[in-house]
Amino acid sequence: MADALVLVTGASGFIGGHLVAGLLAAGYRVRIAQRRAGPAPPGVEAVVTGDLTGPIDWAPALAGVGHVVHLAGLAHAGPGLPEALYQRINTQAALELAQAARAAGVARFVYLSSIKAQTGATGGPPATEADPPLPDQAYGRSKLAAEQGLAELDLDWVALRPVLVYGPGVKANMAALMRLARLSVPLPLGALTAPRSLLAVENLVEAILFALTPACPARRAFLVADPEPIGVAGIVTALRSGLGRPPSLIAVPPAVLRTAALLIGQSRRFDLLAGGVVAQPDALLRAGWRPRVETKVALARLASADGT
Repeated sequence: MADALVLVTGASGFIGGHLVAGLLAAGYRVRIAQRRAGPAPPGVEAVVTGDLTGPIDWAPALAGVGHVVHLAGLAHAGPGLPEALYQRINTQAALELAQAARAAGVARFVYLSSIKAQTGATGGPPATEADPPLPDQAYGRSKLAAEQGLAELDLDWVALRPVLVYGPGVKANMAALMRLARLSVPLPLGALTAPRSLLAVENLVEAILFALTPACPARRAFLVADPEPIGVAGIVTALRSGLGRPPSLIAVPPAVLRTAALLIGQSRRFDLLAGGVVAQPDALLRAGWRPRVETKVALARLASADGT
């Protein structure tokens, strides 16, 4: 029911801001859970729940709620953080909220998982939900454990496993590519054509909205990605198109680029940029999800809105 009240956690993050706007546009009423008191977007109710590192009394936040979208969690922060912390925030806290949602009679619980719950590999055959999940880092293991815990609850839940999400406000590797694309010089990235899956934040919002409806099959996980994968050269070409510029790419062999990256201590960043997982969102497409925008169009819009 499109006028239902939706509780959103993690609303202050990159994805959360886009989701709240999308929910309001779709006619939902929105309540956001905050760690501490702060401003809320117009037309949005805010409730302070505290930090996920400790127990939370979710009952007040869930009063009258029809659906929950749980975005909050410990982001993929690389090595150094204890696995127990990932398990506490991404697994245990998520399941505590899900149990409280079940007790409150919530109709649908949508959990934002990650492609890292499916696979940690780069390259190789395209990932599908039919493949056995093989997370190789604490972050992915904690997300998968939450999915497995949800499967044990008497609750209508949907887990979404997005690939790298991009859009206005994005940071990290996509922001680095945008900075490169804005440079008024040729770039040696023309040979980086190995495909990788991306996900426009608009398309992720559409997937979450779809997951809130009865049309979306419940009690399972879905991979979420733009249907057509794209290589780094294609990404930069689309970004520069949005800036009104030609691609200006030089085809330097990837092995040469990786050696250069290794010499300056950036081999891990290069591997993250040049590699990546190809994920097939066929199951979600068959269920009825319809992406709002094509990858190249979304990238061009992103650069056009951000570039000067």
